[in-house]
Amino acid sequence: MPAIPESTRTSLAQRLRAHATDHWPQLAGVTVRYRAGFAYIDGRLPGGGVIPLFRLRYGGSARTWGFSLYLASHDRYEDQVLHTGAFTGTPQEALDCAAGLYLSGPDF
Repeated sequence: MPAIPESTRTSLAQRLRAHATDHWPQLAGVTVRYRAGFAYIDGRLPGGGVIPLFRLRYGGSARTWGFSLYLASHDRYEDQVLHTGAFTGTPQEALDCAAGLYLSGPDF
């Protein structure tokens, strides 16, 4: 698995934060952490709480990532299919999928 370049890390975090601000008012923000070829995305709640949402797997492209949801019942991440029917997609699609499951719904 390729390492995530610093420029991709920066743009990923910026895109996810902007998308969360525009579409998910239930979130106070998102936090992105990196480990090897993965980006872990947590949602920050207005009251100060933090919830793990999903993990992205870098495959060499800043546009298309593998997607895994955090399953609290198993305390782990599991690969999932996005609403498009694909196992890979944009970070914004992954955020919409995870937030749609864990929050009330997007504000489009």
